[in-house]
Order: sequence, then C-alpha cells, then structure tokens
Amino acid sequence: MSRDDLIQLEGKVFDSTGGGNYKIQLDNGIVVLARLSGKMKRFKIRIIVGDKVTVGVSPYDPTHGIITHRKNA
Repeated sequence: MSRDDLIQLEGKVFDSTGGGNYKIQLDNGIVVLARLSGKMKRFKIRIIVGDKVTVGVSPYDPTHGIITHRKNA
C-alpha cells in the first residue's frame, strides 16, 4: 500500500511509548498507535507529547498509523 492510499487525519500526541511509537488522540476522539515515517527519522524531526500531527491511517486497520507531518503548536 502506498502512502497516497492512506487516510490523512489530524490529532494530538498524548503518550510516547518508546521505540518511536506514539499514542495519538485524533480530532474525532479515536486513539491511534502511530510511528514516525522514514523521512521524519532521517531528518531527525522530534515529536514530543502535546504536538499536533498529521497521521496516515490505513483504511484496512484504523488502529495503527504513520506520523507524516508535525504542525507548529
């Protein structure tokens, strides 16, 4: 599945579980377990609790996602 097939949703990081995984509370109230995308790891973009992020969620498994963008919060 390509990155273009993912559903882009907005949310806020509320927990860092270690290993590059984060729990994100989406704007619609759903909690998603997400990890950093490869480009964010490559350019060492840091995510901390409280950041607003864009998450790409698969339509087949909406409980997991990939953090693709960090917003200025």
